[in-house]
Amino acid sequence: MSKAKGEWKLINWIRARTRVGHPRVPLGPGDDMAILSLAREDRCLLTVDALVDGTHFDLAKASPRKVGYKALAVSLSDAAAMAALPVAAVAWVALPAKRTMAFAKQISRGLADAAERFDCPIVGGDIVSGSGPLSVGTALVARAAGVKPVRRSGARPGDALFVTGTLGGSLLGRHLCFTPRVREARRLAQTIRLHAMIDLSDGLSTDLAHLCEESGVAAEVEARAVPISRDARQLARKDGRPALEHALNDGEDFELLFAVGPRDAKRLLTKNPLARLRLTRIGRVTRGRKVTLVGADGHRKVLEPRGWEHFR
Repeated sequence: MSKAKGEWKLINWIRARTRVGHPRVPLGPGDDMAILSLAREDRCLLTVDALVDGTHFDLAKASPRKVGYKALAVSLSDAAAMAALPVAAVAWVALPAKRTMAFAKQISRGLADAAERFDCPIVGGDIVSGSGPLSVGTALVARAAGVKPVRRSGARPGDALFVTGTLGGSLLGRHLCFTPRVREARRLAQTIRLHAMIDLSDGLSTDLAHLCEESGVAAEVEARAVPISRDARQLARKDGRPALEHALNDGEDFELLFAVGPRDAKRLLTKNPLARLRLTRIGRVTRGRKVTLVGADGHRKVLEPRGWEHFR
C-alpha cells in the first residue's frame, strides 16, 4: 500500500486524534457514513451551519483554531435554542489551495476543542481545496433527552421576555470564543415551562422579530432593561453609535432569548436557576405584529430588525 499523502495524510492525522470508543459512536470516521446509537423512541434534532472568511470571521485577525471552534459552537448554539442535548457532529472544510497542512490541523484542533467541551464527538466530514475563501461548516445531531424541544412559535400575549448574558460588541472577539448555552437551556427547560426560545445569532432586534413572526404575536422591549455588554460600550466610544444600538443590532452574541408565562417569570426573578449567568427580563409579548421599543422616557417607536441579514 502506498504511503498516504495530501488529503488522506490530513484525514489520517485527524482520525488518529478523533475520540474513539464513545458509547454513542459504534463507528466513527473512516467509512462512507458514521453510525450513532440513539436512545429508543427519542426525538432526533438536526442542524447545519456554514462559515465563510470575510463574512463570519476575518483570518487577518482570527486564528484557524478559533475558526474551528466557532464552526461547531454555532451549531451547538442551535441545539441550545431548542434545549436539545448534542449527540455528534460532522464537519467539512473548503481550504484555499495556498493553505498549509499545519493550518488545516489548527482548524481540526479548534473543532475538537468545542467537541470535547460539550461532549459532542465529531464522527466524520469532508475536506476539499479550491480557489475560493476558507469555508468551514458543521452538521449536528441532537436529541430531546427527556426535554420537549422548544420552538420559536409558542410565545403568547402576556408572556415575559428574558435574555441570558449581555449583548452587543461581539466583533471585539466574543464572536469567536462564546459559550453555547447548551447546559443553561437544559436547566431552564427542566425548571420552568419555556413557551418559545431562539439563540441570538443575528441580533436582538432581528431574532426577536423572527420569534414574534413564528408565534404570530407582537412584543415590547424596555430600552433601559436591555443588558448592554462592556464591549458594546467600548464600541460606542469608538464609533459614536449608542451602546444600546450595538446591543440591539450587532449580532453573534449567541445568548438565549425566551418567552415564559407570568408565574414562571416571577420564579426566575425571585431565584435565577443559572447561578452565575446573568438573566434579564427585557419586555413582554403582546397582541399584534410589530416589535416596539419603549424608551426610558416612555417614548415608543417601532424596533426595526437591523441585525445581520445575508441577502440585503
